[in-house]
Amino acid sequence: MTHVPRNRIALYTALTFSCAAADLISKELVFRRYGIHSGSEWLLTGWFRFRLFTSLNQGALWGVGQGLSLVFAALSAVALIGIVYWLFWHGGSRSLWLTVALSLVSGGTLGNLYDRLGIPGITDVQGHPVRAVRDFFDVRLGSFEWAIFNVADVCLVSGAVMLLLQSLRTPRSNSSLAAAE
Repeated sequence: MTHVPRNRIALYTALTFSCAAADLISKELVFRRYGIHSGSEWLLTGWFRFRLFTSLNQGALWGVGQGLSLVFAALSAVALIGIVYWLFWHGGSRSLWLTVALSLVSGGTLGNLYDRLGIPGITDVQGHPVRAVRDFFDVRLGSFEWAIFNVADVCLVSGAVMLLLQSLRTPRSNSSLAAAE
């Protein structure tokens, strides 16, 4: 295991579980209020419209892969293991930016993984737990209907954008890296 600053382990853990908790609490509150496939009136109107509208997604982004929740759950578990390895055994946690980005990705992954393993209290007609992600943010841009999403998705996309931005940075030279350590 590469030297890992202790504060990075605490930061990763706190951000990851805060994101997952925010996601799961928000899902519980919105679904308790509106039920399934129901929601509020449009809270913002015009070209940009926004409302809360509950939906169950048994696939991935934009409903791709419907019915493959257990496959996506397995991929999520593998991703989480890879992130922890990359950060704490490969040394990625030396970068604060990377630690925060991967904490957001991990928190979002955990929130959606929880749903994919079977949402407590929501069953299909045979009484089996529904393995689907609970989504509730409904956004429309003009006539374009964006995917309905949740807090976990916001965390995942934010972390991914941070990773993209980091990849676009000009790497520091070895001499400036050595001087920084």
